[in-house]
Formats: sequence, structure tokens, C-alpha cells
Amino acid sequence: MNDAMVAARSDEAQLAVPAYTFRRITRLEQRLTRRFALADTAITLPRTGISYRIARPAAFDPLLLAAANDPEDHLPYWTLVWPSGIALADRVLMECEQFVGQRVLELGCGLGITATAAVAAGASVVVTDYAATALLICQLNALRNTGRTPITLQLNWRRPPFALWSWAQTPFAHVLAADVLYEERDVEPLLHLVERLLAPEGMLWLAEPGRPVARHFIEAALQRGWHDEVRQQAGPWYAPLDAGVIVHVHCLRRSR
Repeated sequence: MNDAMVAARSDEAQLAVPAYTFRRITRLEQRLTRRFALADTAITLPRTGISYRIARPAAFDPLLLAAANDPEDHLPYWTLVWPSGIALADRVLMECEQFVGQRVLELGCGLGITATAAVAAGASVVVTDYAATALLICQLNALRNTGRTPITLQLNWRRPPFALWSWAQTPFAHVLAADVLYEERDVEPLLHLVERLLAPEGMLWLAEPGRPVARHFIEAALQRGWHDEVRQQAGPWYAPLDAGVIVHVHCLRRSR
């Protein structure tokens, strides 16, 4: 399957929405708008040229105030459109032959841009996020743009729930993660988690904009026998403030 076929599939999904899909979209929108106003954003992936209509919270500050007492100090950065998520979505679609029919896990789905691309590529997708609301928006955006939704699981990878291990009895062929590394304390838990969830021949796709913590994660993986192939992407991105950001998309494999 090539890029044109993926684009055609995405366009068809947006043009012809079955009645049951429309009802599911409406229910998700109603659940979310009881919490906050939604805004629609058009996101165009710079390399494949595919566009998605992405719903996100209209205002950041109310969610920031609501997260002030979070015990893990997780701020609602999932509400923003990050270059790493766009770059990883692009890479998934450019490599879509590797994802067709495969079990895929995304760690930290945010608004669901990368998850939407993985669903469009024909993968069976499970998405996780610390924020339950992010999972709802991810479902909404995937459904709007592909007519299908991923399975969702709320996850704090420092304390993974039992449900995650039950899903991992059949390992995942691919694990996706875009802009998830901010703190040194997450390097070891994340690497340990991926090692348990990924199939022996599987791949971890990590997109990051050059943060030191991500570099330390890559160094730790290489020391444990992983191999890294990295490509850089320079946009253009959605937000003007992100002009000049270079995203590194790593494809990490374990030694055989």
C-alpha cells in the first residue's frame, strides 16, 4: 500500500460517514463538551500531504488549573499540537506496509494525531495516556478521520496496571511514542516497559525534538543492545512558534 492509497482511504472516511459512526462521534463530542469547549484544527502532515481534522480543547488555562493538584505533576500538555506527533504520524504513513494488520501500541497518545495515522495505515491500535480525557479525544479524532477507533487504556507507566500485561500476552509488533520524555526519572521505567511489551523482532518508534532526556534514553537503550536508525524532519509544523524545530524519529530494534 502506497501513500496515495492511504490518502484515498482517509479522504473516503471523511466524505462518507455511516449513521452509526456519526452517532458515536456525536456521543464523544457531547461527553467532551460537558467538560470544556472544543476547537477544530486542520493538521497537514508535511511529507505525505495528508490532512486531518483534529478536535482539541479550545483553552489551555482551565485544564492547567485543574491539573494543579495532580500527584504526579502531569500538566495537560497533551492538549497541544506537537511537532513530534506530526512527524511520527508522517513516518507511520510513509512506512505503512509495516503496519498493516499489526498490533501497535502508542504510549502517550495526546490528541491522537499519530494514532489516527496508525489506524489509517491498517494497524490494530491500542493507545495509552495518563489523562483519561486525552483518550476520549484520541478516539474522537481517529473516528472522525478514519471511521475507526483504537482501544484505549489509561496508563501511568511508572505504575502500569494489570490490564496492560494481559494485553501484552501477545507482544506488540510496534510501539509508538512521540515527545514523551521530559524527566530523567522516566528513562528506566519507559525502557523497561517497552522491553516487556514489544515482540522480539518488533520496533520502537520514538519521535523527539532533541531533549537531553531523550538522548539519555537512547544511550541507555544502546547500552542494552538496541540498534537505532534515526531520521530528521524539519516541518513545516502547525504552530509558527515551532518553526526551526528538528524532530528526530528513531527506529529502535533489539539485538537478535
